[in-house]
Amino acid sequence: MRILVSNDDGYFAPGIAALAEALGTIGEVTVVAPERDRSGASNSLTLDRPLSLRRTANGFYHVNGTPTDCVHLAVTGMLDHLPDMVVSGVNHGANMGDDTVYSGTVAAATEGFLLGVPSIAVSLVSKSAADFTAAARVARDLAERFMRDPFPQPVLLNVNVPDVAYERLQGVKVTRLGKRHKAEPVVRGVTPRNETVYWVGAAGGAADAGEGTDFHAVANGFVSVTPLQIDLTHTGQIAPVYDWLKR
Repeated sequence: MRILVSNDDGYFAPGIAALAEALGTIGEVTVVAPERDRSGASNSLTLDRPLSLRRTANGFYHVNGTPTDCVHLAVTGMLDHLPDMVVSGVNHGANMGDDTVYSGTVAAATEGFLLGVPSIAVSLVSKSAADFTAAARVARDLAERFMRDPFPQPVLLNVNVPDVAYERLQGVKVTRLGKRHKAEPVVRGVTPRNETVYWVGAAGGAADAGEGTDFHAVANGFVSVTPLQIDLTHTGQIAPVYDWLKR
């Protein structure tokens, strides 16, 4: 099994090292990740300059671009064979609810999916975690399952793992995305040169975290697995918009 691994935290992140090690026990792993932290890069592609691909001493490759660039470059130009799976992560922090719109971790998996490769994004729900072992093992479990029993349709899975030991996980739940309250306001600051600058505010708290959501599953100790799709069409508004334009 050929597995392409990427992330948005950068090739040096401990989460990607744990993921590559775990997946390396079941397949041939190639790591192509950003040269620096690109959290929040979403699905952006770099079109205004060329990209460089470099290999580090541990065999990982890094690209001076976004997570989407990494997967696109690897699948369409670097690798001799189409990978059997793309796995992105392990992200340091949750990617639940509205987070998925901004997430570079999810974006890397999404690019694999758009290029015809089954893809998984894996995140550890913790702000201060130092141990990615359980999340990496969950990723390996899913990859093994796919190897034994390939999913019959194109698949893009968003996986969030509670920050507990593997043995303490309560199981796996298939979920839908919850929703967050709107983000906190930007934080204003002043530089030593008296220039006003702004930091993007923190994400809002969970607004829809009821049973069946990714928030609810993780809060109760379960691994959350959410199937994602790319179609952004709001089908419920096609008729109202049509009527509105006809008025």
